[in-house]
Amino acid sequence: MKRGSIFELDGVPRLREACPLALQHVVAMIVGCVTPAIIVAGAAAGGLNSQDRVILIQASLLMSGLATLIQLFPIGKRGKFAIGSGLPMIMGVSFAYVPSMQAIAEGYGIATIFGAQIVGGIVALIMGLLVKKIRVFFPPLITGTVVFTIGLSLYPTAINYMAGGVGSENYGAWQNWLVAFFTLAVVTALNHFGKGIWKLASILIGIIAGYIVSIPFGMVNLSSVGEAGMFQVPEFMHFGIEFEISSCVAIGLLFAINSVQAIGDYSATTIGAMNRTPKDGELQSGIVGYGLTNILSACFGCLPTATYSQNVGIVTTTKVINRCVLGLAAVILAVAGIVPKFSALLTTIPQCVLGGATVSVFASIAMTGMKLVASAEMDYRNSSIVGLAAALGVGVSQATAALSTFPAWVTTIFGKSPVVLATIIAVLLNVILPKSRDEKKEEERKQKEVEEQLERDHKEFSE
Repeated sequence: MKRGSIFELDGVPRLREACPLALQHVVAMIVGCVTPAIIVAGAAAGGLNSQDRVILIQASLLMSGLATLIQLFPIGKRGKFAIGSGLPMIMGVSFAYVPSMQAIAEGYGIATIFGAQIVGGIVALIMGLLVKKIRVFFPPLITGTVVFTIGLSLYPTAINYMAGGVGSENYGAWQNWLVAFFTLAVVTALNHFGKGIWKLASILIGIIAGYIVSIPFGMVNLSSVGEAGMFQVPEFMHFGIEFEISSCVAIGLLFAINSVQAIGDYSATTIGAMNRTPKDGELQSGIVGYGLTNILSACFGCLPTATYSQNVGIVTTTKVINRCVLGLAAVILAVAGIVPKFSALLTTIPQCVLGGATVSVFASIAMTGMKLVASAEMDYRNSSIVGLAAALGVGVSQATAALSTFPAWVTTIFGKSPVVLATIIAVLLNVILPKSRDEKKEEERKQKEVEEQLERDHKEFSE
């Protein structure tokens, strides 16, 4: 390949420029990538043994790296139909699925998550092929409501982790709270007063600081690191795959939502760093790639992946869009994923440390949703949609006995995680409730802009 600038999409930049920028992306996302695996492993019925926990984390790193490489360097002709968008995106295991995955892991086991993930990947494929027709049902008001509900539903997980983890012998002990709040204080201070890499790596640095403080309290056990090997590729079908209808419905709906969320990340990247809107072919190929890589990931024991918004923020801030830079970050992730000792070390992080670090992440997710909601006019109609969707979604999931007389599948889909019910209510209300005259005019204007853009893209692709 020809020599290229870090500010150009194609070409190979100098290694001394690419390495620190690639590490910046890895540092910003690696904690978020492996934490869902740690949470789900703890939620599994009976709990996973230390070896399976390591394999789950390994798969998260390795397959996230592979999914990123496919997005960066599509299979097929870029700009036409391909697998992967060709845009500077980072993929990683997503927190959006955690509430539903916890419920499935507790009720049915890890293998059922991977079965549902395959179904979700197929849903994403369909979303990609029909992206132009489907995206109209998920305006910012709806996606914002869903993201806000996801953030709210993750708060109890963070608080339980701060207390030491449900089921642990010292749950609620003052030592857990001390370490958790110390970790949170470090993360918060770096977020508000840190600059450069200190701010970008605030969560990672906070976890390291909390980890060190937790050692004198006897919270760290390194025996699993000594037992782990130096090199191992995650096994094909190690956890197995099982299909359960209610789990497939719950995860499939989340894949549909994340497909729409991905459109927002693609758009933010191209508008913020490339001064253009994403092309229709890029959106379609990107979401198709998202679906196919998730099907492949399920076979190798990696939980559902999605586009990473924090890395979108790095790209739009630095304007560094070179695919080789992000590709190097993906390679670093993949290499880390085939070193069991590294994955085993991550499993030794005390739950109170993870809770202190991730509570700010969950808060950020909720606030991201609020920002999306606020981008729409908050009149009585829109306030009703957001309020009712969040109230019923969160309310039903918190009142655990509310659906006790219904079949088990109803509880799995609607009662275990607030996200599914909130999404269905928000979409239905948005379709049913009448829009104001101004909203209709604005919607028609935006639809006309979209159609004109699609027509320009079609002409460009034809040429």
